Amino acid sequence: MSDSALSQAEIDALLSGGDAPGGAAAAVAPRGSEEDRATLQNFLSATVNALSSTLAGSIDNATLKGPEVSFTNQDVLQEQLPDMVTVVKADFSSGFPGEHMFILPEDAAKAIAGFMLKTEEAEVKMDDMTLSVIGEAGSQLVGSLITGLTNKTGNKSIASISPEAVNMPRATAPLPGTDFPVACYQLDLGDGKTRQLWEVFGSSVGAGIARALKGGSAPAAPSRGGAAMGSMNSMMGGMQGMGSTPGGGMGAGNVQNVQSVQFPNLMPHPTAQEHGNIGLIMDVYMEMTVELGRTKKLIKEILGMGEGTIIELDKLAGEPVDILVNHKLIAKGEVVVIDENFGVRVTEIVSPMERAHEMN
Repeated sequence: MSDSALSQAEIDALLSGGDAPGGAAAAVAPRGSEEDRATLQNFLSATVNALSSTLAGSIDNATLKGPEVSFTNQDVLQEQLPDMVTVVKADFSSGFPGEHMFILPEDAAKAIAGFMLKTEEAEVKMDDMTLSVIGEAGSQLVGSLITGLTNKTGNKSIASISPEAVNMPRATAPLPGTDFPVACYQLDLGDGKTRQLWEVFGSSVGAGIARALKGGSAPAAPSRGGAAMGSMNSMMGGMQGMGSTPGGGMGAGNVQNVQSVQFPNLMPHPTAQEHGNIGLIMDVYMEMTVELGRTKKLIKEILGMGEGTIIELDKLAGEPVDILVNHKLIAKGEVVVIDENFGVRVTEIVSPMERAHEMN
């Protein structure tokens, strides 16, 4: 047994949850290359101004400072997080495929949504609308990050999934399973308060980015048909040794230059430029209409209308009303009364497929 092996007393102490003999803590320090950490630190510090400018496009006077990059693990990071957090999951789908996310304290997420929706923070509810706004802010940050990575590494295949925000207890945050790099930013929304924003990279993502920044090759995105075609190539290679059959069957001379088929991505992701350009139209006004119902009438019926005429619509009592933006259906809702004014509570967002059908 080597000198570095644990004694039985040390093993017993670790199993019981106590400290090892001599007062040493049982926690295992996160592992990670100092060179990789320094490489990520330098890159993110160089791009933080671009991220800050992107955020300021939606929130006036918002700034990001830092970050401080370190290697950590689930237990250590969870201890730093508040009880409730908002996680913006934005995994990389190509270029450096793997886990990537932003984590915000719940109050910071509410503050961001309040600024973007022009609403007081105290009135913000963590509903679908708020999470959609937070996801859009995350999308802008990811777009700016991808632009910086592309310019620095020359890798033009970098893309991410569409970011989605979820509010949850810190214990259920979907952190990577192994030691991973995390960048901790200082976020100021222009209200004088400093909040923390964590950017988490999967271990393989962090290593791939660091390797590419140092001039090495980045891992390629997995091909949808690669695994199946690789198996087929192995089968064909085995058949080459079988020889020709009397009936002209497949032999060694019949199979040549078998190559994998590269299938196109059927669900393309927004480019970095598309992620950033959405901020240019955030302050554009659009006409929103709530439609109670419709009906068709003959011209003579319309001309015969007068005071007291009742018009029957194609909606049943209690059915949701339609919410249209620029005359296109986007949602459904129910009529409510706010003080002396009518209002509409959104009950359903129309799916993208239905919206595309409506536009056609």
